[in-house]
Amino acid sequence: MTRKTRRDMLAALGATATLGLAGCSSDGEDGAADEDSPTPTEGTDGMTETPTERMGETDTPTATETMETANVRVAHFSPNAPNVDVYVDDEAVLEDVPFRAVSDYLAVPVGDRSIRITAAGDPDTVAFEGEVTVEAADYTVAAIGNLGGDENAFEPLVLEDDNSDVADDTARVRLVHAAPDAPAVDVTAGGSAVFDGAAYGEAATIEVPADTYTLQVRPDTDANDGDVVGAFPAEFAGGTVYTVFAAGYLSPEDAPGDAPFDLTATVDSGAGGGGLVDPANVRVGHFSPDAPNVDVYVDGDAVLTDIPFRALSDYLTIPSGTRTVEITAAGDPDTSVFEGDFDLAAADYTVAAIGELEGDAEFRPLVLEDDTSDPGDGQSRVRLVHAAPDAPAVDVTVNATGDALYDGVAFGETATGTVEANDYTLEVRGDTESNDGDVVADYDVSLDGNAVYTAFAVGYLSPDDEAVDEPFDLQVARDAAY
Repeated sequence: MTRKTRRDMLAALGATATLGLAGCSSDGEDGAADEDSPTPTEGTDGMTETPTERMGETDTPTATETMETANVRVAHFSPNAPNVDVYVDDEAVLEDVPFRAVSDYLAVPVGDRSIRITAAGDPDTVAFEGEVTVEAADYTVAAIGNLGGDENAFEPLVLEDDNSDVADDTARVRLVHAAPDAPAVDVTAGGSAVFDGAAYGEAATIEVPADTYTLQVRPDTDANDGDVVGAFPAEFAGGTVYTVFAAGYLSPEDAPGDAPFDLTATVDSGAGGGGLVDPANVRVGHFSPDAPNVDVYVDGDAVLTDIPFRALSDYLTIPSGTRTVEITAAGDPDTSVFEGDFDLAAADYTVAAIGELEGDAEFRPLVLEDDTSDPGDGQSRVRLVHAAPDAPAVDVTVNATGDALYDGVAFGETATGTVEANDYTLEVRGDTESNDGDVVADYDVSLDGNAVYTAFAVGYLSPDDEAVDEPFDLQVARDAAY
């Protein structure tokens, strides 16, 4: 991945913004909304195509004169501001623009233009009024900052957009940092820094090979290894120019508005397509008792390293679609124990490495789609995954009642049951028709209401007969809670 070192600084409009909507009035005349005013496009993770529209009434140029225009679009990324109307030269060009919306490009005559932003439907309540000079170029005017705040206060910022052609196998991507409570950030993908140290009110532009990426947003550090605060799958198409706006609050509970941090992407020009994509949430479990610690790769990128037996990772954000998964010996990428493609929807998954490298049970990844929905008040949903390679099919009964919670679950299979939240002793037995086989192990579990669990049966029932001493156990993981 290549990156440019030039950072585009956002230029503030040369005017004074009021600090609050309430009680602020305009010195200019009220503008009347045009019924044909363009409507902004809204979405936190969708793409906004950018056709050009004519703004306002203009005289028709004669044969001897040509009117030069600038292409200007408006973006609302002030997280505590209400919906707004936007006026240019006292003419309403956009109405009722919500947070995170980005308009299409509007054709504006070049020169000094008067910009006014008001509360939607209330032209006398002005958040900003000032002039900006535009040339025959493409611009984004982004409203960012806190309305009524002293730090990172509300202001419109002007970006000149580089919508020039880009190679068919390359995408141009610009990041705009518009999250007022976020520090400078690094954005990494595949272990490499894509954007380095982008501060609030700044933008940075790169060109990358057309591909699918997971953008990881982190606080800025020298080594680009800060804790990930958000992961966002994105597909960048060749010959296309994008802008990615980072907006909202990292800590909305401590902020003046309830707008959580998120990315919004737009297609600015070019071939089009791509953008932010719905993610698959994937966690990985190592339940192969005779396998060494392993590394896990997705599409060639290491996503987990040095995973020991019995470990279960947190959920990772991975682009949905067809993904290539490879499992290798830890630290030895040339020793691959599995490689294959999986089709992942925008859902939650567990990929469990089960079986044996040397025994009778073939080593393989078991891909499970996880139902992490709320089981209901006072209810617990519990899934059993049989991953013990030397164990027969099993029944699991409740000690207090003798009721069978699971019946005849074989190696590599799963079963799910819903029970009332409570403390239980679960008995694992060899499968019989009457669920009364000998108890080989029992386990005390505490299950909360409105929670989802997975119980992994792992290890060997008879470790003395195996090459490694990994005894049978039942590992219970809480998948979700409400």
